[in-house]
Amino acid sequence: MICAYTEDRWEDVLAAVASVRAQSRPALETLLVVDHNEVLLARLAEEYRDTDDVRVLANAGPRGLSAGRNTGIAASRGGIVAFLDDDAVAERDWLGHLTEAYADPRVMAVGGRTEPLWASGRRPAWFPEEFDWVVGCTYRGLPPGRVRVRNVLGGNASFRRTAFDAAGGFATGIGRDGNKRPLGGEETELCIRLGRARPDAVLLIDDRAVIHHRVPEARERFRYFRTRAYAEGLSKALVARSVGAGKGLESERRYTTRVLPAGVARGLRDALLARPGGAGRAGAIVAGVLTAAGGYVVGSVRARRGGVTFSVVDVPAAAGGAHHGEEHPGAEAGAHHGEGHPAAEAGAHHGEGHPDGERGGVRD
Repeated sequence: MICAYTEDRWEDVLAAVASVRAQSRPALETLLVVDHNEVLLARLAEEYRDTDDVRVLANAGPRGLSAGRNTGIAASRGGIVAFLDDDAVAERDWLGHLTEAYADPRVMAVGGRTEPLWASGRRPAWFPEEFDWVVGCTYRGLPPGRVRVRNVLGGNASFRRTAFDAAGGFATGIGRDGNKRPLGGEETELCIRLGRARPDAVLLIDDRAVIHHRVPEARERFRYFRTRAYAEGLSKALVARSVGAGKGLESERRYTTRVLPAGVARGLRDALLARPGGAGRAGAIVAGVLTAAGGYVVGSVRARRGGVTFSVVDVPAAAGGAHHGEEHPGAEAGAHHGEGHPAAEAGAHHGEGHPDGERGGVRD
């Protein structure tokens, strides 16, 4: 499933669809869900009019990424639903690696690795890898290989269709809607909810399932970095309000107490060795933490005053019934309206296996 919302990404959307159609393990279908943009909807419908394996749908819910995803999930016919960003391209074996782990019936979700494609051609010297979630990519601090996690990252992920029967769909009102702050956290909240509904569920990240995500120049600037970090704090406050601070922040504690201090130390070391960007990276990490913390405080106050402002809906099966028994990727490659990858989402699931989100019992 690929969720699109703007004609500004026309070429990116076409490239994303092409990368799904070129997979070594073919998808059953590719769903393109358009978020309340009639011109884009008509244009994409015309583009894929004679393409049997691509279906173009209108978001049937309120504006926003979560409702768009729920629309696609409801229409899906496969037993596995995969999501791809609308400004990303998947490597040829992406679906094959995502779906391999579903041979284990306990596996309910599998995510992959997202690499940045910087518009300027290279990473800004000041931009710390620990904060690559700001631009929707896999960040330093996530364990390598195939590992068990608290939650997958939404722009490069897959779920069993039955996971949504057990836990409901993505919560509306918590993630992106195309116009507001760059919020996120909807996949975190869903995965924690899924773990509660199915205590035996296994959620994995397999870093062989690689996509490449475009980072426009505007998102290479410190201003966006700071805005996104603040929005992440707001989002985490909503997630914690929904699922409790214990689950909602368990991975973030390790991230802020171990991963980020190590990043600051590396930056300062590089500065002492006169390597480019060292001091800037250390400063950006500190600024990012403080800004996200400020957003969390503000979001927590707002949540207490106004209550939880998002809702979870059941996702109906497609007409004729979803093929829940089939382990075929329903193509359902789906996209973010930007970056919804919250910080430090790798963690031990239900307290089992690998402490602090490190390697656990599931690996290659």
